[in-house]
Amino acid sequence: MEAVLIISNFPDEKSAMQLAQALIRQRLAACVNVLSPCTSVYRWQGEIESAEEIPVLIKTQRQHYDRVEQLIKIMHPYELPEVIMVPITGGLPAYLLWLAAETPLSD
Repeated sequence: MEAVLIISNFPDEKSAMQLAQALIRQRLAACVNVLSPCTSVYRWQGEIESAEEIPVLIKTQRQHYDRVEQLIKIMHPYELPEVIMVPITGGLPAYLLWLAAETPLSD
């Protein structure tokens, strides 16, 4: 099992929660943290922008990444949503076993 953390940001809590619930319902994530708003500063189309966003942390298995990415792109209102995958190289063994049990592989 390859555990990963997928990071994204949403423009509001409602859309972040809709994604979180869809991921858990479809067993594509064991846990999704919908965090407090933050201010993101970035360059978009040549201009410096800032926006309040809701960070989302998705814990899942590497084998689910493509489906998670696809769901984010479908549910996200941005033209170019942030989707970053970070490998989880260690952690509490019991937690990682739980993560695997909550995100069974169908392949």
